[in-house]
Amino acid sequence: MTRPAARNPATRQVPAGPRYEPRVNPVLRTAAAYAWRILVVGAVVYAAFSVLGRFHEVAVAVFLGLVVTAVLGPVANLLARRMPRPLAVAVALIGSIVLVLGVLSLVGEAVAGEQAGLEREFSDGLGRIEQWLEGPPFRLDRGTLGDIQSRIGEFLSSHRSTIVSTAVSGLGRLVEVVTVLVLALFCSVFFIHSGDRQWHWFCDQLPETARGGVSIGGRAAWRTFTGYTHGIIVVAATNAVLVGLALFALGVPLALPLALLEFFAAFIPLIGSPIALAVAAVVALASKGPIVAAVVIALIVIIGQIEGHLLHPLVMSWAVRLHPVVVALSVIGGAIAAGVLGAVVAVPLVSVVWSVHQALRRARESARAGERASR
Repeated sequence: MTRPAARNPATRQVPAGPRYEPRVNPVLRTAAAYAWRILVVGAVVYAAFSVLGRFHEVAVAVFLGLVVTAVLGPVANLLARRMPRPLAVAVALIGSIVLVLGVLSLVGEAVAGEQAGLEREFSDGLGRIEQWLEGPPFRLDRGTLGDIQSRIGEFLSSHRSTIVSTAVSGLGRLVEVVTVLVLALFCSVFFIHSGDRQWHWFCDQLPETARGGVSIGGRAAWRTFTGYTHGIIVVAATNAVLVGLALFALGVPLALPLALLEFFAAFIPLIGSPIALAVAAVVALASKGPIVAAVVIALIVIIGQIEGHLLHPLVMSWAVRLHPVVVALSVIGGAIAAGVLGAVVAVPLVSVVWSVHQALRRARESARAGERASR
């Protein structure tokens, strides 16, 4: 009978004791868990914006198509009650195009009709500005002003080739703008005609578990976007009417074009209207003198107060519920990221994201409440 082989003491297995794990502060553990998730979300957002930056013309066209759909969709729905849907869409789009072209032609005729008088008023106004700067409190030397004018002329003559090349490149930019507008019009036709069917088709392509959340978020996003679009148009139109009436009453030339500039500038919250009214103040200074320009500057403050404390709370509160600090940071961040277009898009984008978050959170809370009630 053979003896079992003796085990080597060196290879004897020692019972494993409790493993030592370093204790991590729960706050640090929670912060680390949130940190890597935030990094992942930031990477995804950066990748999305990088792709949009490469195809920004397409993104701008789709955005403008959604804006046109938000504005003309209710009009097309109203017309569709009395005529076929395709005809209602065509009437709404063609009517809006005719209206815009009519306003632009009216502005062009106003500028052309005042051209001779404007040249004389601006020439006299520049002389008055020079006299004003030569007096107290500035007391600038006449030779200094003449030297500035001569330097400007020398700069323009020496950089004539650069100005010409910039104008030529501007023609290429004009072609891009026209292309974007045509694509936006093309998208808006199908969005207005059958946008709901397109959305349902998109939801049907998703996994069944994700359809409910995407449907809830999509409805909240579109409701907020349309509310913001309608509200900002009302605010911009009100500002434009107030500015046009005030400039007309003060006798400032180009009242209609400046009012139109105020309308488009109001689409950039907080900073658009002051910039447009600053242009109006410069025109008033050159044509009517410093007193009228001071009145226009006071108008900047008054209209800013009306917009911030009356129009936005009454018109926009039901569609967009963002703190003014969030609005300001969104506008500045959008302007840094994508210029004027980013400043225009930033606030509706942040508003849509926030409304989707709120809608999904309410849906989760209602689902949990229903589960607790069924137990």
